[in-house]
Amino acid sequence: MKLVKDKIQNYINNLNRLYQTGNAREHSYRGDLQQLLNDIISDTEIIVTNEPARIVDVGAPDYSITRKNIPIGYIEAKDILSNDIEGKKANKEQFDRYKNALDNLIITDYLDFLFYKNGVLIQKISIGKLENNKIISLEDNFMTFTNSILDFTSFISQSITSPSKLAKLMAAKARLLEDVIEKAILSDIDSDENNSLKNEMEVFKATLIHDISPSSFADIYAQTIAYGLFTARLHDKTLEDFSRQEAQYLIPKSNPFLRGLFNYIGGVECDDRLIWIIDSLAEIFLATNIKKLFVDFGKKGGMNDPIIHFYETFLGEYNPKLRKARGVWYTPQSVVSFIVRACDEVLKDEFGLEDGLTCEDKIKIQIDAKDTIYTKKGEKAKNQKVEIETHKVQILDPATGTGTFLAETIKFIKKDFFGNWSSYVEKDLIPRLNGFELLMASYAMAHLKLDLLLMETGYKPTNEKQEKRFNIFLTNSLEEHHESTGNLFSAYLANESKQADRIKKETPVMVVMGNPPYAVSSSNKGEWIQNLVQDYKKDLNEKNIQPLSDDYIKFIRYGQHYIEKNGEGILAYISNNSFVDGIIHRQMRKSLLECFDKIYILNLHGNSKKKEVCPDGSKDENVFDIMQGVSINIFIKKKTKPRHSKLDLESRLADVYHYDLQGKRDFKYGFLNDNSLKSIEWNKLEYKEPNYFFVPKDLSGKKNYNEVFPIKKILKYNSVG
Repeated sequence: MKLVKDKIQNYINNLNRLYQTGNAREHSYRGDLQQLLNDIISDTEIIVTNEPARIVDVGAPDYSITRKNIPIGYIEAKDILSNDIEGKKANKEQFDRYKNALDNLIITDYLDFLFYKNGVLIQKISIGKLENNKIISLEDNFMTFTNSILDFTSFISQSITSPSKLAKLMAAKARLLEDVIEKAILSDIDSDENNSLKNEMEVFKATLIHDISPSSFADIYAQTIAYGLFTARLHDKTLEDFSRQEAQYLIPKSNPFLRGLFNYIGGVECDDRLIWIIDSLAEIFLATNIKKLFVDFGKKGGMNDPIIHFYETFLGEYNPKLRKARGVWYTPQSVVSFIVRACDEVLKDEFGLEDGLTCEDKIKIQIDAKDTIYTKKGEKAKNQKVEIETHKVQILDPATGTGTFLAETIKFIKKDFFGNWSSYVEKDLIPRLNGFELLMASYAMAHLKLDLLLMETGYKPTNEKQEKRFNIFLTNSLEEHHESTGNLFSAYLANESKQADRIKKETPVMVVMGNPPYAVSSSNKGEWIQNLVQDYKKDLNEKNIQPLSDDYIKFIRYGQHYIEKNGEGILAYISNNSFVDGIIHRQMRKSLLECFDKIYILNLHGNSKKKEVCPDGSKDENVFDIMQGVSINIFIKKKTKPRHSKLDLESRLADVYHYDLQGKRDFKYGFLNDNSLKSIEWNKLEYKEPNYFFVPKDLSGKKNYNEVFPIKKILKYNSVG
């Protein structure tokens, strides 16, 4: 012990020598503290790393303490002149971030040492003080200090046994990571150096979200890393170790983009400014048996979708405002189930496909040749087509979010499936399920959800080395396919873009389903989708046609495009319902009538902006936590649709069926669970030009609710609901 005391006294002497020069600053004492810690710890497995000075301004603690490459503690140091280090206002924001995110932390001014466990100050020890402009030692505290340092470096995170605890810890680390990423990007913007984070944001901006800010990119990137590690740990069979390096090998091959991203995150090229916090985040998962955690979570919570429930819990801790803003991502299970069942019904009843969504039928299509083809004379053949075989019932969710609709489709198919499930999944299910997503975090969640779901159903890859990827792609649905260029991060996005292009260009999509986003002030202003939406705007002669630029309008036109391109199919969305009776939407309705044969509008109402109530005056609630009313819309197009002369317009327009569903939220959920497309008592509308309303109207133009939803029917359903 005497040797250690001598080391501490020598440390104090060195500090005083530097302090007396008058030129010493915070960084001047770094090496002395690092040496003292190494002398006290004397464990070859524990490494004290003095973080490079170039990352200090970005937000990394000054020292990291690791055991076998796993972080066990952090130290943040300020200048000796700090005085009252904890109470200094200039330090508060930084210290609060560290205390909330780091389980085991020391804050020091090289003389006073404040020890924090799980954000709580547990001890304060001073080994020296300033007196008469000289640093003198406090020898009585040397032994306590030594024992406290040894205890600090023996810290093992408490095993995490509840999803809420995991969500809270993940969120704290992710917030810290977001802050580090944003500051790193901002510090690089004015630099000419080839900085990977700045370049990755620029690639993401050019490829996906064109108006993204450093703050938004940092948010997306931080969440993606957090859920990438979550996914990796879920597939980890050796629970006694885990790290960002190991994570790159544990990401499933079914998600090549995330796997590629973690080749960077887990490799030597990872930005030094991120490594410490990613390693700290990995430490959380090291203390967690995620598989066990979520088996219990699913059972105890009784949730249909525990992963999404966990994601909402995480968002609530990470950023409550973000959770509210993105709550519409989670479509209620009863809504999703109704739409999936409706698509199955239509495939069977309208298209004669007796297996519905389970259908394995194949068709042959013509696609552009990918390779140069030569004639017998050796000349290049122009515009050459080749014939390929593909599945007839291809399904696309163009705004897949966290994969809820595709997951429900898998559950629906598995419920009554007979046969070799694993073989069917590989040959006839995965190749037919397609999803496009714009945000990396929800994209990662969608892959995770489908991966877990298929495991739960008993699916096992027949060849793990050639495991099929899920056809969920990180891409902007509303932009036309394009060729890609760029660096390593670009290469990962480029491959996603290339694979998504194949769906956009070649796949004969027969079923488009989902919950498209609503955004009047949309940043989706690409030329391709703008040209398509012109069909909804022609000859309107209105002063304000901005409502027709809402994202949900674009996604309806987008889905219509796919069904038109295929020649037949189903477009099934839950969406903003303003298009069903808005005057400005009359050309949109006309276009839909001309394209499709049958249109079903299940009007769920719930528009608090209009203060909607039921016909009997009782409360009407939205199925989402939003103010805008919504509807479930099923559009059906058959190849046999008669094409008469333009003069005979009415005979070639679609039949429109409408149903008003009003009441409390739980009642609506119950109704959707208990009914199908066939069981609902639809009202066939008699629409007229020029407005072609998709709601019942009398001759005066007023809406007539009671004709299709009598008060006695509402009371009957409410008594059940």
